[in-house]
Amino acid sequence: MCRIFGFRSVIPSQVHRSLVAADNALAVQSERHPDGWGVAYYVDGAPHVTKSAAGAMDDALFRRVSGIVSSETVVAHIRKATQGAMTVLNSHPFQYGRWVMAHNGDIPNFPAMRAPLEAAIAPRLRRFILGETDSERVFFLFLSELSKYGELGGRLGLEEVSAALRETVSIVRTIADVPGEKARSLLTLLVTNGQVMAAHQGGKELYYSTWKRRCADRDICPSLSAACEAPTRDGRVNHMVIASEPLQGENVWEALGEGDIVGVDWRMKLVVSKDGPSLAQGSEAAVGS
Repeated sequence: MCRIFGFRSVIPSQVHRSLVAADNALAVQSERHPDGWGVAYYVDGAPHVTKSAAGAMDDALFRRVSGIVSSETVVAHIRKATQGAMTVLNSHPFQYGRWVMAHNGDIPNFPAMRAPLEAAIAPRLRRFILGETDSERVFFLFLSELSKYGELGGRLGLEEVSAALRETVSIVRTIADVPGEKARSLLTLLVTNGQVMAAHQGGKELYYSTWKRRCADRDICPSLSAACEAPTRDGRVNHMVIASEPLQGENVWEALGEGDIVGVDWRMKLVVSKDGPSLAQGSEAAVGS
């Protein structure tokens, strides 16, 4: 299906290697996922989103954007279409206000499920849906659930974001999945508002990394700490990378199991939550705490 990439760091950093230069960078992966791409990065707290219906491998705009992006928060996506035509409106990531989401997966029999899924979205948000995909509807359903915890433009924490992710997945599967049938909704999701970032492994592979064997910038980086080159001891990290498959390089990768959520809050506190009802109900396993 698709490939997603997320990056959150304490300092603005280049992601050119992950998107273009590495042997299995997103641009290379797009040979198998040629139906569009998108990159979102944050400047002064606001997301800048560039998308295309072209394949990233041969798109000069993708290489140009990837070369200039230096940000504390980046989300990228390459698409292999399952629902909706190859158009810019159907390319990920999707954006509303400060919130951005990318999806890897599929809702079976989506045309029949479209109306009940839209009915579950808050009416004030439903009118902002522009494309044809199941993914965009999942995004606005997530925002609907998240808004129950507070204003979408306010400071919502990792607990609220993670709980809304779990609730969104539960609602989609209650509506769309038929008991006893093999086909089920695949809902691997990555969301951020530029400060909090969280990802849910919903049946499609997902990996995360928070440290490297050796940082190539260790001699010049002003933010180098022990957490950059070893597992965190106190739960705080200097960076977190999320990807559909481990990217080649010095990063040390961990696989998420289905139902797991990984995320960092605005303080870069790392939380890995195993499958459970919600972080808000105490299912978290805070690394180093």
